[in-house]
Amino acid sequence: MQLNKVILIGNITKDIDLKSLTNGSKVASFGLATNRTWKDSNGQKQEQAEFHNIIAFGKQAEVIAPYRDWE
Repeated sequence: MQLNKVILIGNITKDIDLKSLTNGSKVASFGLATNRTWKDSNGQKQEQAEFHNIIAFGKQAEVIAPYRDWE
């Protein structure tokens, strides 16, 4: 089994949606925006935003759930 680990640090773009599956396990979904800044070959500062749709299941969804109402 291969495992890939990614750490995304960014801004939440939409409210966290928490649902329960028929077996009782939780599913959390939300949007996340990350920014990247660099200088191009001409020395000009460039910035790019990328948007990610995140879905967490089980224990991870339960850990995320309390942040739904956090502002």
